[in-house]
Amino acid sequence: MDNIVIDIKIEPLEEGSFLALSDDLPGLLAEGRSYQEALEIAQDVARKIIESYIEHNDPLPDKILKQLNKKNKISKFRIPVAVTL
Repeated sequence: MDNIVIDIKIEPLEEGSFLALSDDLPGLLAEGRSYQEALEIAQDVARKIIESYIEHNDPLPDKILKQLNKKNKISKFRIPVAVTL
């Protein structure tokens, strides 16, 4: 299993839930009751979309393909960190 990094944008919706989208992976759309839930659902949806690309022999988005083709595998993550100011 390879780890890849995609940028996810999470924005609050008027009804109080959160929506996750990604310009790196067309079709990624996830909604959760909290910021964390939206992020977790987005990770699962991203994995399923990428697996579907591979299963159907569809060309992967460039950013993902470049990461999968790297010879030296280095994992890089962006994580949210809550701080109180």
